Amino acid sequence: MSELHKFIFEGLPVRGAIVRLEGAWQEMLARRAANSISGAYPVPVRELLGEMAAAGVLMQSSIKFNGALVLQIFGDGPLRLAVAEVQSDLSLRATAAITGEVHEHATLTALVNVAGGGRCAITLDPQDKFPGQQPYQGVVPLVDVHERPLGSLSEVLAHYMRQSEQLEATLVLAANDQVAAGLLIQRMPVQGEANLAGSSGESAAHGDDEEYNRIATLAASLTREELLALDVDTILRRLFWEEQVARFAPQTGTQGPRFACSCSRERVGRMLETLGREEAESILAEQGQIEVGCEYCGQQYRFDAVDAAQIFAAAPVQQPPGPVSLQ
Repeated sequence: MSELHKFIFEGLPVRGAIVRLEGAWQEMLARRAANSISGAYPVPVRELLGEMAAAGVLMQSSIKFNGALVLQIFGDGPLRLAVAEVQSDLSLRATAAITGEVHEHATLTALVNVAGGGRCAITLDPQDKFPGQQPYQGVVPLVDVHERPLGSLSEVLAHYMRQSEQLEATLVLAANDQVAAGLLIQRMPVQGEANLAGSSGESAAHGDDEEYNRIATLAASLTREELLALDVDTILRRLFWEEQVARFAPQTGTQGPRFACSCSRERVGRMLETLGREEAESILAEQGQIEVGCEYCGQQYRFDAVDAAQIFAAAPVQQPPGPVSLQ
């Protein structure tokens, strides 16, 4: 089961969320591992993608946005690109493109920031765009304000939110082959409709900063092993047992995070039309079947001669071009 838990700290402008991706994450890994061409991702890539998927759910759930949140990490290492996409209904998918050898214990720097060219991009792509409307995108390098490389995705995203969104945030992220999980703590603004403290002014803001820093310090004490192994109730109790935490109903099943890719046998089958009947028949004569994989999730679809004949029979007839006027 995959689940998202959101909560607030009563009387304080601080909110949080915990996500645990189990079935959704295992489905993504299984599809890629079953791909006979690419095979499973190397361990460091799997862990980074899992952290990105968890972070994408946390960030998407913290905004009111009807569309896709796309988190990308790219740069100049053997991992050319890693992407996690989370829709507003919390359906998600993730993929990676590898162009070089990935060592077993490769760090984020070794994966994408070898020569300092690593970048993190977050794109908000509206589902219903206005005419001429473009997706919003923010991009930051994988370094801090002192140009020092950031060593983890959680540090990169906290830096992104601080620099691009002016939001203080603390993240703890972890992933293995069974679970991808994350904890997000955010400082909400003192003024405006998001203000939970009910006060304003510099002194109030200063006091709220102290409260946020205290809670953020508690959150940062959560270890990778604890985040992966412990249930949400235990994590919240261990970290914030002295706090007044108000929790919302957990989001699971069709209301929670879940894997979804737009590929299907029908859609992938239409790719055979681009090969042309002659090329498809040549491959079938040589190999007995045609394998086409989704470039995003890795799911493979196999088509035999009967499948191909049905696809080409249903394809629209290409009309010859009409006469060309020389006038």
